Parts: sequence; C-alpha cells; structure tokens
Amino acid sequence: MTKEENEKRLKYLKGIVSRLPDKPGSYQFYDETKTIIYVGKAKNLKARVSSYFHTEVDRFKTKVLVSKIFDISYTVVNTEEDALLLENSLIKKYNPRYNVLLKDGKTYPSICVTNEYLPRIFKTRTINKKWGTYYGPYSHVGAMYAVLDLIKELYHPRTCMSPITKEGVETGKYRVCLDYHIKKCMGPCVGKQSYEDYQKNILQAREILKGNTRQVLKDLRDEMLRLSEELRFEEAEEIKRKYIALDTFVSKSEVVSHTINNIDVFSITSDEKMAYINYIHVANGSINQSFTIEYKKKLNESDDELLQLGIVELRQRFKSDAKEIIVPQELDLKLEDVKFTVPKLGDKKTLLDLSVMNGKQYKFDRLKQAEKLNPEQKQTRLMKELQDKLHLPKLPYQIECFDNSNISGTDAVAACVVFKAMKPSKRDYKHYNIKTVEGPDDYASMKEVVHRRYTRLIDEEQPLPDLIIADGGKGQMEVIRQVIQDELDLDIPIAGLAKNDRHRTNELLYGFPPLSVALKTDSELFHVLTQIQDEVHRFAIEFHRNKRSKRALHSELDNIPGIGPKTRDGLLNALKSVKKIREAELTELATVIGPAKAQIVYDYFHAQKEAPEQN
Repeated sequence: MTKEENEKRLKYLKGIVSRLPDKPGSYQFYDETKTIIYVGKAKNLKARVSSYFHTEVDRFKTKVLVSKIFDISYTVVNTEEDALLLENSLIKKYNPRYNVLLKDGKTYPSICVTNEYLPRIFKTRTINKKWGTYYGPYSHVGAMYAVLDLIKELYHPRTCMSPITKEGVETGKYRVCLDYHIKKCMGPCVGKQSYEDYQKNILQAREILKGNTRQVLKDLRDEMLRLSEELRFEEAEEIKRKYIALDTFVSKSEVVSHTINNIDVFSITSDEKMAYINYIHVANGSINQSFTIEYKKKLNESDDELLQLGIVELRQRFKSDAKEIIVPQELDLKLEDVKFTVPKLGDKKTLLDLSVMNGKQYKFDRLKQAEKLNPEQKQTRLMKELQDKLHLPKLPYQIECFDNSNISGTDAVAACVVFKAMKPSKRDYKHYNIKTVEGPDDYASMKEVVHRRYTRLIDEEQPLPDLIIADGGKGQMEVIRQVIQDELDLDIPIAGLAKNDRHRTNELLYGFPPLSVALKTDSELFHVLTQIQDEVHRFAIEFHRNKRSKRALHSELDNIPGIGPKTRDGLLNALKSVKKIREAELTELATVIGPAKAQIVYDYFHAQKEAPEQN
C-alpha cells in the first residue's frame, strides 16, 4: 500500500468514526477482503472507536490492527449489558483474528438426564439438548463421579440402554437385568417400582444436580417423619438411610454459611499471553459448580476487559440467574438486577480466595501439561523468569558456577560446572588443581580459577557465559567481580547463592553491592538454582576425594623409574611392605621380579643409603 492509498484509507475510516453515535453498542473492524478481524463493545461508540486512531496510541499490536482496518460497522443497543452480550456472541460466531481466543473446555464431561419415559442419568461429553437436560460441564471429574455415585446410591436410576415405553411396561415386554438382582435397580421396566416413585426419584436427583440439596433434605426428613407416624418403620428406615447419605455428602462440600445462597464468584489469573477465569456457583451454602476457561490474548487486553467477557460467557453457559456476583476488583460493568461485590472479609472473601486458588491451580496444571509435551518450553520459561528477576540484558542460556574444596589447605582443588538451557552440560565441566595459593585461602583460590577459566576462553575464542553464579555470598561475588571486570574487562552478570547459619541456601544475591533478590525459596526457579549449586559442590568434592585418595595410596615404589604398577604390586604381594623391599637382598628381589628389575630396585634403595655418606 502506497502512502497516498493509506492516507485515503484513514480519511475514509475517520469519516465513519465522525458519524458514530454517542450510544452503547458493538463495533466490527473489517480487512480489505471484507472479513471481520475485530469485534469490540463500548458504552460510547464514538469515543471508543476514535481512540484507535489517535496519534498517541503506543501499543504495537494495536497499531498493527489499525493498519489492517479497511471498513467499520456497528450495532447500537440499549445498554452496556446488551453490548457485552452482542460482543460475546459475535466473537464466538466469527472468531476474529485480533480478538481473544476462547480455548473452550468442550471436552469436559457433563451429566445428562434423558427425556425418556424412564429417564437415565449418566456422564457424557456430547451435548445434544433434544435427548435430555445437561448439568455441567465438570472441570473436576472427581466431583462429577461423587455426585453420580450419590445419585446411584440414593435413587438407583436404570442403567440399561434399552428404549423403554409405557406400552412396553404395561404389556410385560421387558425382563429384569442383573442390576435388579444385585439391587442396583428397582425394576421399573417390569413394574417392580411404580412410575410415580421413579419419577419422584429423578426429580430429587435433578434438584441435587442443581445444588438444591437443602430442599431435598427437608423433603426426605418430612417423608421420614410421616412414615414413622404411620408406623411404616421399614420404609422410614430406608428414607433415613438416604437422608444420612445426602447430609454426609453436603457436609463435605459445604464451605460457607447457609446464609449465602445463589451467588456467582469470578476471579482472573493472567500472564502476558493467557488469562484464566474461574467461575464458582454457590447454592444453599454449598459449591455446586466450579469451572475455568482460558483466553489467549492478542491485543494486550486488560484483566477487567477479559473478566467482563468471561462473566457473560460463563453465566450464559451455565444459565445462571444469580443476583449477586463476587469479583476481585471493581468493574465498569452493569448487569440488570445484579449486584457486584468486592469482599474484604468473611465468608464471601473465603469464596473469592477459593476461586483465585482454583484459577492458579488450573494455570499450573495447563503449564505442566504443555511442558510435558514440549520440555523446552519449561526451560525457556525458567530462563525468562531468571532474566526478569535479575534484569539481565539477554536470556541466561549458559550459566557457570564455581566452588572450591580443600582440607586445611591440603589437596586444594576447584570446579566449574556449566548449565545450558537450565540443563547440565557435563562435557563442559572443568576441575582445577590450585597452583598459586598456599594454605586454606578460598578467596585467593577462587580468584586463580576464575582468571584461568576466562583467560583460556578468551584465548581460544570460546563463547562466554551469560551468567556466573558463585557458590557463596558477597565475598565470593566480589572476588569474581575483581577478575571479570577489573582484570579482564568483561561484562558478565554475577550472582551468588548464600547460605544461612544452618548451611542451607536461603537467598539469591545480585548486583554490586549485592542485594537479595525477591525469590521464594520454594519456587521452581530457586530449586533449579540450588541444583546448580549442589552440582558444582558435588563435582568439586568428588575431584578433591579422588586426589586425596591417590595421595594416600601413593607408594615410594611409584617414584622408581622403570617400575610400573604391575611390578610394584608383585613386590608388595611377596614382601608385604616397602621396608622389607628396601632391606631385601638382590637375589631375593630377583626371584620375585626378575634380575633386571631387581637390580633397578636394589640400586634405588642402596643409592638412598649411600647418599648421606657422600655428603
């Protein structure tokens, strides 16, 4: 598109905007192929749409959207609520490119109560409303099975798939199945249970699925008392069993006071790309529905915008008529005969916290599921999190960590481990013998090793790390800084992992002077960082132990030129000690290792004896 064509396009669009009414409604943006690319809603159409064409718009994604607009249409409605409803329906109908994408949970199961003569109750993932009434969907499958099991225990609905008709029952067309014999069905198909009694059970089951358990309990109690007064004790006992089972189930699900009735609870958990909106419905003090939907962001939508969209979507889906909605923040949204509440204390705040927890858990589960399918996604996420926490200029793809190991300055060694993409790169591990330091000086040892490490990488033109981590606190970090910045003039970020008085890592340090980074010790990122620390400590200790073991096993025979391990072991096996080998005659040595090597060993020890006399 040329500059002239673009100016002509903008002039045409601004002309449409200038004619827009100052009323609530929904607007639609079209691209050059007359395809809807964005649907929005507004309390004031003119003010909202004109905001897209202001020169001070600084959001990149919004600028991209505006560059694709070639035409605008709109629909005027009476209220903001109607605008929101219209926006929601149009988004679902056209799925515009620049609108949030509702990643629907259509695979979640629901419970169906069929419209048959003798209705069945079962779980399904297929919704066909002409077959029956559907309750759900249930995002927590365990809760769904708990309700189903309760209904089966209380009412014994039939499970057979046979189409049963009134005429078939009256003519004796059907035969009882195994469920009748094992008392899982009362045999309504052969008249063992009356049609009226079966329908009464189904009606109560529907009320339980709706969450109206309080009324069902009251009806059961009244019937139990009535049967007792009529001296029908066996029937009363059966009703009592149902009452206790239902009361037990309700007590397990009850989380708030019975004074709270018919309330919707919404919360939102979001990040840069996704938003998760949790919905909870409370009836008679008990939660009878909990569901979470997710939106994929496309235009940096705010939490308020997405929450409003989610409220409309979920209330439509679950046919909620609740007159009170609990939300985490004030919303610029008005629904007819609905009150919005932002609780600070009490039972309603408990419900809101529960909704937030469910939203966060859903996000966590989705993240884990995605990372199982794509392990690199987890590594990238952790690197991005570390970059954000430390304000690094780039992703810390290569991380190197140093540690020293010695015992009172003896057998001093150091180790460097390398992690790439948050995974150990063992082929790049290095261990070092300390050469220039005498005694137990950890700072000097660290300085020597870091200098040797990066001098060599520079000489060999090898890639430098994106982050250096010191196994220690401020002192170790300062030593590394002196080498990296002052001596080698390198710009490599340096962090430290400090331990508490119990020798447990408790904080991440960064910067000069070092400051503690706000990072929870039970977070996944902190766990990975301590893994790096544990790995360098293990590698250093292992090298130190090997060096110490070699020194301990070193024999004076190893110092004799021409005498190898096999000859050494043969002498020690035969004569048992270096002292006896030193005192042995030449002939005795020759019988063990042969005359030539015996002469070498004999000359070595006797030359040692003669050396002081020559002095």
